[in-house]
Amino acid sequence: MLVIGIAGGTGSGKTTVAKSIMTKLGSTNVTLISQDNYYLHHSGITFEERERINYDHPRAFENNLLLQHLTQLRNGQAVDIPVYDFSQHARSEETIHIEVKPIVLIEGIHVLTDEELRSALNIKVFVDTDPDVRILRRLSRDINERGRSLQSVFDQYLTTVKPMHDAFIEPSKKYADIIIPEGGENQIGISLLTILTERYMTDQAANYEIG
Repeated sequence: MLVIGIAGGTGSGKTTVAKSIMTKLGSTNVTLISQDNYYLHHSGITFEERERINYDHPRAFENNLLLQHLTQLRNGQAVDIPVYDFSQHARSEETIHIEVKPIVLIEGIHVLTDEELRSALNIKVFVDTDPDVRILRRLSRDINERGRSLQSVFDQYLTTVKPMHDAFIEPSKKYADIIIPEGGENQIGISLLTILTERYMTDQAANYEIG
């Protein structure tokens, strides 16, 4: 199984890149997992307390569970991953069933900041997009898809999003094998990554036959 990690700042186009690869390689061959599904569950505290959590810090994610699910997939076992409800800042009771496929894409802001998670990736990608574009995309997403107010998005960006990006996400770019500028707009970069993925799988299959 080939595991590709796709990191980058908020609104950089990580999901667009991942979905483009899925389209090119076929959904029967590729599974997409979002790190956002693995936000820690905070059921024991109030909604107001959950609102004050720094969700842009690396420790906001339960990466141990993500790694456990990756191990199960590598061992040929399907998994049920959590679903996160952003309007409630808590995990939903629903889960997503993930079958075993040859390629797993993991996208998220902190996919490359965690050393143990990085070591589980075969190919490490960083999507690098202009900060002005990223904040506008985040603003649109949080208001239209997550029911946030303009003021709350603005306040969060200044207090946690930008500081965490500068402290953790931008420095993680040095770990990337491939950097794709401008995210989903960079069709050449996406095509090259797709070709690399296909070649990697072909080489692995050939090595398996030789072995």
